[in-house]
Parts: sequence; C-alpha cells; structure tokens
Amino acid sequence: MSLIERQEALASLEGLLANAIMGKGRVALVSGPVATGKSELLHSFAEQAAELGALPITATGSLAERDLPLGVLGQLIQDAPLVIEERERAMALLREGARIVMSSGSSTDPLKQVDAQIVHALCTVLLELSERYPLMIVVDDVHHADRASLLCLAYLSRRVRFASIVAVFSHSSHGRYAETSFPTELLRQPHCRRIQLSPLSQAGVMSLVAEQLGTEAAERFAGEWYALSGGNPLLAMGLVEDHQAAMRSAGGEPPAELVPGDGYGQAVLSCLHRADPKMLQVAWGLGVLGQADSLDQLLGVSPEYVTRELQSLAVAGLLTMNQFRHTSARAAVLAELDPDERSELHRRAAELAYDGGSSTKVVAEHLLHAGRVDEPWAVEVLEDAARHALREGRVEAAVEYLRLACRTSTDAEQRVRITTALMRAEWRINPSTPTGHFPELTDALHRGHLRGSDAVVLAKALLWHGRFDDAQDVLKRLGESGEKLDADTVTELVVTRPLLRCAYPSFLSHLPPVSGEQSRAAILSVSAYRRLESAVTLASVLTRGPREEIVAVVERILRSSRLDEISMDTVESALLALTYGGRPDKAAPWCDLFIDEASSRHAPSRQARLSAIRAEIALRQGDMLGAEFHGRLALDTIPLSGWGVAVGGPLSSLVIASTAMGSYDAVNELLDQPVPDAMFQTRWGLHYLHARGRYSLATDHAQLALRDFQRCGELMGRWDLDVPWLIPWRAEAAEACLRLGRPDQARRLVEEQIRRCGTSAPRVHGIAMRLLAATSEPRHRPMLLRQAGDLLQSGGDRYELARVLADLTEAFHALGEYRRAGMIGGRARAVAQECHADPLSRSLARDGDASTAVVSGSPSDAADVTAILSDAERRVAVLAAAGYTNREIADKLYVTVSTVEQHLTRTYRKLDITSRAELPSTLEIGTSMPA
Repeated sequence: MSLIERQEALASLEGLLANAIMGKGRVALVSGPVATGKSELLHSFAEQAAELGALPITATGSLAERDLPLGVLGQLIQDAPLVIEERERAMALLREGARIVMSSGSSTDPLKQVDAQIVHALCTVLLELSERYPLMIVVDDVHHADRASLLCLAYLSRRVRFASIVAVFSHSSHGRYAETSFPTELLRQPHCRRIQLSPLSQAGVMSLVAEQLGTEAAERFAGEWYALSGGNPLLAMGLVEDHQAAMRSAGGEPPAELVPGDGYGQAVLSCLHRADPKMLQVAWGLGVLGQADSLDQLLGVSPEYVTRELQSLAVAGLLTMNQFRHTSARAAVLAELDPDERSELHRRAAELAYDGGSSTKVVAEHLLHAGRVDEPWAVEVLEDAARHALREGRVEAAVEYLRLACRTSTDAEQRVRITTALMRAEWRINPSTPTGHFPELTDALHRGHLRGSDAVVLAKALLWHGRFDDAQDVLKRLGESGEKLDADTVTELVVTRPLLRCAYPSFLSHLPPVSGEQSRAAILSVSAYRRLESAVTLASVLTRGPREEIVAVVERILRSSRLDEISMDTVESALLALTYGGRPDKAAPWCDLFIDEASSRHAPSRQARLSAIRAEIALRQGDMLGAEFHGRLALDTIPLSGWGVAVGGPLSSLVIASTAMGSYDAVNELLDQPVPDAMFQTRWGLHYLHARGRYSLATDHAQLALRDFQRCGELMGRWDLDVPWLIPWRAEAAEACLRLGRPDQARRLVEEQIRRCGTSAPRVHGIAMRLLAATSEPRHRPMLLRQAGDLLQSGGDRYELARVLADLTEAFHALGEYRRAGMIGGRARAVAQECHADPLSRSLARDGDASTAVVSGSPSDAADVTAILSDAERRVAVLAAAGYTNREIADKLYVTVSTVEQHLTRTYRKLDITSRAELPSTLEIGTSMPA
C-alpha cells in the first residue's frame, strides 16, 4: 500500500469513527491479498484512537489458536478496561462458553456450539462499555479466528449500529478464507463498509522504495523493484533490506545490480506463513517442480485446487506466469521445507517426470535432490543425463549424476562402467580426484569386470599419475585376456598408440598390438578418425618433422572439433603439432578459442591443459610475459597434485619465462616443487630438463646446465624423438660449452644442430646460427648473426631475435663499427623490452652507453637517420623492423612482394646496413603502422 492509499484508507476509518462517537456505530471490513498492508493500517488506526477520542481494544486471529474456543473474543475482553465485577462476570461467561464448545464435539454449526445467551451476554459487556467510552474494536486477521468468536463478532456487528463503537476487521480476500460466511454476514449490514487494499502499482513501489533509499536508488532499478516485488510491499521492503546490506558490504557504494538475497527470501516466507496453509503447500510443490504442470498430481489434489491457490499466490505478488519471480524465492521456499518431505516430493516428481516422458536431465535433477533411488529405471536415466550434461559443458552436474548412479547400481559390470565414466568426468574438473577410483577399478579388472576400452582409459589415467607398473599390468591383462577386442577397444588402442609415442615413448612397447585389418574395421566414426589423424600428425612432427601441408591439415581438424566428451586429445594433439611444427602464430588464436570454450563449459582441467600449451606457444614466440601468465594460470587452475607427470609442461614454461625475465627467486621456488620421478620417462620430463638447464646457465652453473641438456639429448635419442623442433638440446649444450671454455665441442654441437634443422626449423636454425657466430672469428660474426636474425624473423621468436641483436651489437662494437653498433643496440633494447627480458635489457643498457656516446651526442640524430626515407620506404621498414615477412608486409600494404623488396633494398642502401636485423629501433617508436 502506497503512502497515498494508506492516507485515504485512514481517512475513511477516521470518518467511521467520527460517526461512532456520535452514537452511529459503524463496521469496516479491510480486505486484500496477503501482505498488502492490512495489519499495518489497523495498527496505525488503533494508535490514533486516543487522539480521535476513542478507546482501542484489539485482538489478532492466529492459525495456531483457531481451535481455541472464544480465543479472539477473550483477547478483546482482556484488553477492555472493565471494572472487577464486569471482568469476573465476563471471564466466567468465557469459561462457560468454552466448556460448551468443547462438549459439543465435532459439530460444525456454531449455534450448536455456543449458547445464544452466552453470546448475548459477552457482547453486552462490550456494548455497555461503549456507553462510558467510545470504543474502537480492532481485530486483525479475523479469518483465523475460531468459530465461536466469529459468531460473537457477527452478533456484535449487527448491534453496533446505534452504539458508540467502530469495529474494524482485516480479512484475506483470497484463498478459502474469501468463501467464509463472516464477511458475507458483515457486508449485508447497511452500516458496514468495505475497504479493499490492492498490491502497489509500479509508481507505488517506487514511492515506497524512495521513502527508504531515496529517489536515486529507486530510479536506478525502476523496473526491477516492481518486477521482483509484484507490488507486494513486504517483498519490496525485503529488496530494500538486501540493497542496504549490499551497500554496507561494499563500503557504502551502491551495487551495480539489484540482487535479491536473504531479506527477499524471508519476506517471501513471511507472506506464505501469513496465508492459508494450502497456499504454502502449493508453493512447496511449485518450488520442487519449478513449474505448474503436474502440480496437482504431485500434491494429490484436484486441478481446481491448484488453480485457485496459484491465483492467490499470483495476486499476492509471489508469482508471475505461475513461477516464482526470482530463484532466491524458490530457494527460500525449498529451504523451509522439511528435508524428508522435500526428498519425498522430489522422488514423486522424478516418477511423474519419467512417466510423462520428460528429458533425462529433468528426471535426474529430481533424483539428485531426492538423494535416493528406488526405481529400477533410475540408473540408466542418470547415465543418459550425465552424457548429455557432459556434451553441454555441465561437468559438475554430470559428476553428481554419475556418483548417485554409482551408489545405486547393484550390478557389478554396470557399476564398473559408471565408475569409468565418473573418472573421466571428474578428470575434466581436477585430474587428482579420480585417483580414488583406481583401487576399485583395478580390483574390477582382476575380477574380469573391467574390460576393453574402459581398461585402456584406466591405463592412461594411471600413466598420467606416474603409476607405470599399474598401467603396465592393466594393458598386460587386456592383451592376455584372450577375448576378441570389440570395435571401441580397437579404436582406443589405435588412437592411444601415437599418443603414447609422443608423450610416453618408453611405455609404447607395453600397448597390446592391433592388426591393420582390425584398425581399418574399427575406425568408423568421424570423431574417431579425427582423433587418430590428429595424434598421427603430432607423432609425425616429433619423429620426421613438419610437412608443408601441416597448417591446412591441422586447421581442418580444429575447425571441426569441439571440447566435448572425447575430443580433448584431438585438440591437444593438433595444437601441439602446430606449436612443435614451427607455427605457433597459427596455434595461438586456436588455443585461445578453445581456452574460452573450456571456461564456458566449466572444465577447469581442460582449461589448465590448454593454458599449458598456450604457455609453450608464447615461449616459442618470445612472449615471456604471456608464457609466464599462461603457465601460472595452468598451475593455479589445477593443483600440482592433479598434474601428475604432465606437471613438467607448465612448470618448464614458467621456469624458462621467469628466467628470461630475471625472476630468479620465483624460479627457485618452482624448482623446489617436488615432481614425480616417472615424469623423466615422458615428453614433459624433456621440457623440464631443458628449462632447468636454461636456469642453471643463466645463474652461471654451466656444468649443471650441460648435464641436463645432455641427459635431455640422450633420452630424445633413445626414444627416437631427437628432432630440433621439440627441444634444441644441442644448441643449448653448445652455449653451456662456450661458458665452460670448450669452443671446439660447442662448434661440433652447433654444426650438428644446423645439419638436423634443414629448411623446416628456421627458429632453431637461427638459435644455432647465433651460437655458430660465437665460435667463429670476430670478422665473420656479423654475417652469421645477420643470417640468424633473418631466420628468427621468419621463425617468429622475438626473444631469441633480441639475443641475436645483442650479439650483433657486441660484434660491431668489437670491430669498431660504432655507428652500426649503436643502431643495432637500440633495436636490441627495444625488442628485449618488448619481451620483458630484463637481464638482457640491463646488459644492453650497460653495453650501449659507450656506443651511444660514439654515435651521437644528440637524440635528434636517430630521427635524422629515418628522415631520409620516403613515406613508402618508412612504412615498409616499420613492418620489417616489427618482424613481418615480405609476404605479410605486401598483404598489409596491398603491394607486391617485389615492391617490398625494392623498398627494403633502397632502405638498406640509405641507412648503410645490409639486413633487416640492422634496422634501427626508432622505426618502431612513434611511427604509425597499418592495421
């Protein structure tokens, strides 16, 4: 009720009271839906009685006291200022009346329950009192009054017409109370007036909120205040409380949105408890079902009954379109329900949903909330719901469904199948969780209940956690079972072979063999073929090198892949094939896309694994800050215990990136983390050895670094993975040898590294060329370093390019070519800073001071260098300095490759340089570049 409506109602009651004071008694029936302000209005009216010259006597009906004979009338007698004799006479009448009611048994006729003489005598007490004082008789919630009291109040109302009495009753106008005879009896009297209260309009809600919070807060969520309250003042005040609580928690700042909370939920419950219990029962059923369909069957009542109570709930503002106005209202109603009763309602709802052909998701949700499953069909429903949930990215829900199915199933083989599915689902959240199922599944294997593809899945899970002996036992039993392998098992074995070849090469010999004929017969589905093609492509890259068509093949696979239940291997292998195959630039956007998908599907395990790949991609692009970010994100998303032997992936990226950025304390902490010994039998162990060696080299422990690099090389050779695009261990070992004063050994390693690179590894070739220059005579170094720079420009590794430019600066300085040294030094510093390579930047800053002094004492000289270029030459040079290839520059500027080459040739001649590696850093500062 708004302030205006309240004032109008009070004015009407005051008018009635004025008539009563003049001996013209009046009756008012204040009616309306629950929580529309009836009680507040009566309370305000009673408070004003003394000012208006009347004596208030009040009573309140209560559902709990509805069977207490003459309880409401007794409240009025108790509140009346009677003299002792009158009070004793009245109390005696009440006791006698109550005795007669109790003795009448189950009679529903009030005239048979209460003696008419007692009714007359009790009402006479109040009528006589009005002769001394004008009376204001106020009874709130009269619909909850006992029958005997209602009889007396109806009798009194008929006789107040010529007494100084105004009688005001509040009465619910909805539900079964609206159909009682009491309001009908009152409204037949000519001196009775009805005051109808209705829910607030939107303007009324705004006015109410503005009174409490001010106009600004009311207008900020204008539509939401009304939409969530439905015009119910109690709900609106609950929202106001939640808004105030949100402001307090935010230090006084207004919240960005209106979010119903505990205040709103309590207001909903308050409305329901004030109403008819039948309305509360329907609200409970609606809370369980979430919709009105089948509500009559759930509660075992008639459709008419449900329709009536839903209408009452809607009029009260609690529902809109037969649904609660907010999920917090539904949650509050369900929380109020007794747990056993709620469980039983959900069990019955599951039966109704199943019989009605509802989706397995709907049925499974009810089974889940019931907490128990008795029906024989329930386990299959839960399994099917879990499969759908995984496809939709609702991993947590799938896990809950499968756990309930697992607890319920009594069939041993079915339970093993469910447990395997549960292990795979839990894996997508945290790979450490499924380890609790290993003993049960291993035992099932020994009993012959775990077979086929489920056994292969268990073996791969054991491998991840470094339990190689257990995994070997699983595969051995699978191979010795003597059973004919079904298509699913063959598919899993065929796909697993190249995956093991890439990740667990030392374990490959333990995988049961599959014939070519079996393979061709098994790989029938598109998804299975895609998994196999992706794994084979990665294996090919790591053994023979990337093919020219790798980008087209992999991108075709990725375009048709989504992170559903079985495709993570497909996506992971495809991304790694691009990354190891020298195309991190192509892998990066795809990886970002799948990370977003994993996040939206609430699959933290997959998000973490993809973040680890993204960190490796960033490393190979020289993006040390990006590698550090994604590596840290991977380890934060899944705890170290969940990574198993794969922890070497994100750890190594984080170590290399942090080392390059000079964060040695952070690296110490990372290397102090315990890692599984079994990790060194996997591809991730190679990365870890490489990273640890890089850190040892950076901290002047060259001998330790050399040992790690050599061990890495030994393992790669033993596993037939000795390819430069995986880890360039020879180049790394050569750098360690140079630090140890072994230039001849370093040169042999570098030359072998270059020989193995061929034309398909420009990044590693460039790294090796930098080290070859370090083993060569000073006069030959610039030429070799320029070649290294061009290779790294093509390979896309900005950090290694910065190292080449730093060495080229030093080489020109040693030859006395200070101008060139200054130009290259500036470019080297710019690239190093771009990579956040602080140690390299500091080294260049120290070495560059002398060169800068020799080249020029004026900062304008650098600008003069590029001022001699034409606009077209400058645009090309800017892109070339930024690392773009000639083809990429031509595409960006919409010119031919030949035009780009001509502009670069003229630029080199004007700047007196011989390659793009020598382009000055000023070309990248303050120069506009095309989008």
